[in-house]
Amino acid sequence: MLENLVTFAYYGTYNTGAFGDFLDALAYQGFFSLFLPFLLIFALLLGILNQINIFKENKAVNPIIAFVVALMALQFGFVTEFFSEVFPRMAIGLSVILVVLILLGMFIPKKNWAAYGLLGISGIILIIVLVQTAGAVGWYAGYWWYANWPTVAGAVFILIIIGIIVGASHEPSKEPVESIITRLLHGGK
Repeated sequence: MLENLVTFAYYGTYNTGAFGDFLDALAYQGFFSLFLPFLLIFALLLGILNQINIFKENKAVNPIIAFVVALMALQFGFVTEFFSEVFPRMAIGLSVILVVLILLGMFIPKKNWAAYGLLGISGIILIIVLVQTAGAVGWYAGYWWYANWPTVAGAVFILIIIGIIVGASHEPSKEPVESIITRLLHGGK
């Protein structure tokens, strides 16, 4: 009887069913805390090594280096702790950016200045996510940001004002943005 009550309380609290049990089993086996961080570090490092092409003739070295670094990164738990703190916060930040983007799309007909506003909001959210994560994992930078954020915000505000003044003083280019981007991507031709 008591066992049924405990089981009922367990399912009543989480109410996730079989899929929730499957995710719990994966979490218990280290899938989220070890395998996925390993896979992310391995994929990012392999992509970077392939892109910079240090070992031109020997392509087999890149996966070996990425594999070793990804395994060594998980050795002491710093990476898993950081990932478990940063990704939930990042998901919330992305949700806020999505809501702002939807609202801008619904109510703002011209999106020229709205894109810069969204970029600014995204930058602020990124800073908040990183500062909150630093504080959660016990890095001293979290406290430093908490104590000095007014000074940093003031400096950023002054830099933005200077950027606006300098940008407004230059004559705008007649070339469309798409052709500028295309020219830059093809080596400045």
